[in-house]
Amino acid sequence: MAANDIKKISVSELRLGMYLVGFDGNWLSNPFWTSRFLLASADELRQARASGLAECWIDTSLGADVAPVAPARSTAGAAPVAKRRRAPPQAAGALSMEEELQNAARLCQTARASIFSMFSQARLGKIADTHFCSALVDDIVRSVERHPGALISLSRLKYEDDYTYMHSVAVCALMVALAKAMKLSDPDMREAGLSGLLHDIGKARIPLEILNKPSSLSDDEFATVKRHPEHGFEALRHGGVSDSVREACLHHHERMDGAGYPHRQAGKAISLMARMTAVCDVYDAITSDRPYKRGWDPADALSKMISWKGHFDPTVLSAFIEVVGIYPTGSLVRLKSEKLAVVVEQNKQSYTRPTVRAFYCIASTRAIPAELIDLSGTEEDCVVGSEDRDRLPTAVIEKLWAGELYRER
Repeated sequence: MAANDIKKISVSELRLGMYLVGFDGNWLSNPFWTSRFLLASADELRQARASGLAECWIDTSLGADVAPVAPARSTAGAAPVAKRRRAPPQAAGALSMEEELQNAARLCQTARASIFSMFSQARLGKIADTHFCSALVDDIVRSVERHPGALISLSRLKYEDDYTYMHSVAVCALMVALAKAMKLSDPDMREAGLSGLLHDIGKARIPLEILNKPSSLSDDEFATVKRHPEHGFEALRHGGVSDSVREACLHHHERMDGAGYPHRQAGKAISLMARMTAVCDVYDAITSDRPYKRGWDPADALSKMISWKGHFDPTVLSAFIEVVGIYPTGSLVRLKSEKLAVVVEQNKQSYTRPTVRAFYCIASTRAIPAELIDLSGTEEDCVVGSEDRDRLPTAVIEKLWAGELYRER
């Protein structure tokens, strides 16, 4: 970010698509919990303009600039010119996937730092401080509503030492998208997000040498880890969260057939939030790389989850598949045109026609220049099946859909 990218403007000049850095004035008048974010909804714009503050700062390298002022020119002898209409402001859902990935990358950084702090407090035996969580969930809701695939996919890019924290962000985003697909109310959608964000808080009580062990756990170590739902339930006793969120933390490892833990609940005895968390938790866990195993391809992961009879609520799992698609973002797929590609963005009208980035020609057995293809715009090509993810290093697959964001993470 160069210094000349930061520009001071009047609050009245703010428009959707600008990246707000801060307000010039009393910080108590700031209408937002944070001042560094992309203005992407009419409600955010209204709050900024109603703040009573006169000026603010924007970063033109991360968002839109003010419209340039046309130079004055003589009109003597000139033919009349029709007045140019100003382009309408960008709608909340009109951000491109690339723009939302940039926004999601910044959100991931903020969320990771906040969750790390909360886990650190809980590890010291302090009451889990969840005061920041509601605002964080609101930010995640806005991102998911604009482009569900951006934050959901980006939060899967985890370092070895931050798996627990970014897993919480990923499950939160998945829970928000799932609640939306299940047509839950806005308050319930936020409860779902909070459940995802806090579902593993009990792992703060698990020794780090077990939590970060770079190999498979022994039976005794696994027994220790299996106590984290109860630790989480207790940690949130005075955390200012609802019973629904605490129940999700306690029972997200239960199974519909009663073979889960810690209380071997079965069927509808397991709360809806817990049944939802179970699906989102497992999906992110099995698609993420760990020190001791490579993550499964997202499409393969869904296939496996469907085959585990008695594990998940079928209705919830069906809604979840609607969220991530048959070939989720990051899946390695084969096209009808005999190309290998990585799924970049979903097409909700046709799950076999997502936007992909093709990079290899199977027929000629050679790499081709990476090409972004919107399969919804062509009848000649489509996805015909998933491919073995082991054919390529994880880093190559992630760079193909995340681009520069992969190198910056």
